[in-house]
Amino acid sequence: MYVYILGGFLGSGKTTLLMKIASMYAKRGLKTAIVVNESGSVGVDGATLKAEGYDAVELPDGCICCSLSGTLQSALKSIKRDIDPDIIIIEPTGLALPHKVKDLVRVSMIDDDDTFIIGVADVQRFEDLIKKKEQFFKMQMSKADFILINKLDLAKPGQIEEVTSWLKQEYPDKPVMAISAKTDENIDKLYEMMR
Repeated sequence: MYVYILGGFLGSGKTTLLMKIASMYAKRGLKTAIVVNESGSVGVDGATLKAEGYDAVELPDGCICCSLSGTLQSALKSIKRDIDPDIIIIEPTGLALPHKVKDLVRVSMIDDDDTFIIGVADVQRFEDLIKKKEQFFKMQMSKADFILINKLDLAKPGQIEEVTSWLKQEYPDKPVMAISAKTDENIDKLYEMMR
């Protein structure tokens, strides 16, 4: 069983990406379970995913790497027992630290070699995010296995190159790729990177 954790700030496009990845695994005939952590009181993501026919577990009101850590561990054990999926995709709130989520996954059930963090950066808001929340963003991306620059379809000329350059300078050993989860640009290349 493989686990993918989508890490990125609020509004980076994680839910759209999650649905693309879940769809890809469904087309491959692999059973996929999804864990979504909502930070608000209305669980739009979980409802959307269930409406699309996915096995989705929603963990509302709190952060799965902090106040809901026990809830996440219980949910993962239930998913393994009741669904026994080939793939689990976890979308923490945009305020979570993905490496803390990975630690909880490892403690709960999964070998470290089978758990991956996908960092998601929003090209449109990247400059503003770095100005206001640089340290937090760096912590979110620090343990990512690879980083996706999302919203390629909305990028202004030169933006992708600037963001790529910044990320490569900070994380020279991490693969960085620009995609559009909305229009599927380079999504096929993402699938090649995943197991």
